Order: sequence, then structure tokens, then C-alpha cells
Amino acid sequence: MDSLVQVEALTMSYGSKLVQRDLNFDIRRGEVLAIIGGSGCGKSSLLRHLTGLQQPARGTVRYGAADINSEDPATVARLRRTFGISFQAGALWSSMTVGENVMLPMELFSNFTPAEREQRARDRLAQVDLADQFDTEPVALSGGMRKRAAIARALALDPELLFLDEPSAGLDPPTAARLDELILRLRVEQGATVVMVTHELASIFAVADRALFLDAETKTMTALDAPDELLAHGPEGVREFLRRGARA
Repeated sequence: MDSLVQVEALTMSYGSKLVQRDLNFDIRRGEVLAIIGGSGCGKSSLLRHLTGLQQPARGTVRYGAADINSEDPATVARLRRTFGISFQAGALWSSMTVGENVMLPMELFSNFTPAEREQRARDRLAQVDLADQFDTEPVALSGGMRKRAAIARALALDPELLFLDEPSAGLDPPTAARLDELILRLRVEQGATVVMVTHELASIFAVADRALFLDAETKTMTALDAPDELLAHGPEGVREFLRRGARA
């Protein structure tokens, strides 16, 4: 499979506090890659580094020949328009309706007319099963609906790469399962590549083609493979982490 992103010797830190070191992996076109590991291991920090929202202590994150953390602002802005991000809590603007939230990226980064923006927003909301929520205030949505609305906004500009931070966190099992189904459907319908930070083990086995395990003790990645392969043949710490999901 073609690589969309190459991560080389990436080290993340907050001042003198090391988060993760020497990360080397790629993101392959058309896959669902899950970033996994225990609490505090740096999963969300890695997502911020992959999207250029945080600078690495060392190493590179390359989209083709361009390193998102060292390019000029215009190049970084162009790269960011090729992917969508859904943050953990949704990050919907409470002063806007759901439809206005979804239209916002189009207003900022496209030449669509107002009518085109509205139609595309309605299409994206229908895609995530929120067709009747265009005029709804975000506060009126359930947790699962807010997460789906945030995904609709992330899809506004037809990104080839979709970053999801804990999409199932805090949801009941049936709602989490529906989100898993949505992620798989988006890959088929959009042809999108999905990078998903999650601690929900059921989701890892349900949707991920590969899982990248970040170890909180050694401060580096210790495994990268299909979840079933890691469960059967991965390092003991990774197998124990995944066994809990296999038993769930």
C-alpha cells in the first residue's frame, strides 16, 4: 500500500519531560490505523504532532516530501486542507448551529457559494446519520451525536486523511458500535485513510487494519501490526493490553 505519511525518529516532549522517543512508522493509503496504549502514553500528543499542531523535539513527519513541522506557513496550510480532524470532545462552536459548524471550514478554505456550502453540509450530516440536525444547537445533541457532527465537519472539504481523537470515548456500547460502523463506512464511501486514537479495545478489533502501540514505561513504540497478529504474537505487554479487549 502507498504511504501517505512517513514518521521518522520522532521524539515528543514537554520541556524536559519525555513523552515518546524514536517513533518510526508510516500511514498507508486507505487503512484505518489505531494509535493505542495505556493512559498517559502520548496518544493524543502524537496526533497533535501528526497534524502539525505541536512541534517535535526531534524527528520528522513527512507528507510526501514536505515535513509539516518545518515548512513555510503557506505549505503547512495547504497540507492541512488535505486532512480533517475530529477532536475528542467534538469542539463544536456553541454559538453556531450544527449546520453552521459544518459549513465553517468551507467558509474559511473554499470558494463554494453559500448555497453550495449549505448543500454540502447537509450532505455530510446525512452521511453521519444527522440529516435532520442542520438547524440544531450543539448543546441539544447527545454525546454520540456531537461526535458524529464533529466528524461531519472534519469531512467538509473531502479530506483524504481523517484524524479522530477518541471517537468512542464516554459512549455506551451500542452508540460506540454505531460509530465504528460509521468509520468503516467512511473509508468505503469517501476512500479516506483514518488515523484513530483510542483506548476502546472493542473498536480496535472492529475497525483497525493496524495498531501502533505506545509504551508508557519505555517511552517508545513497541509494536505495529494487525490487532489479531499483535494479540497472537506481539510483545507480552501488548498481548496483555489487547486480551482485555478480546475478552470484552
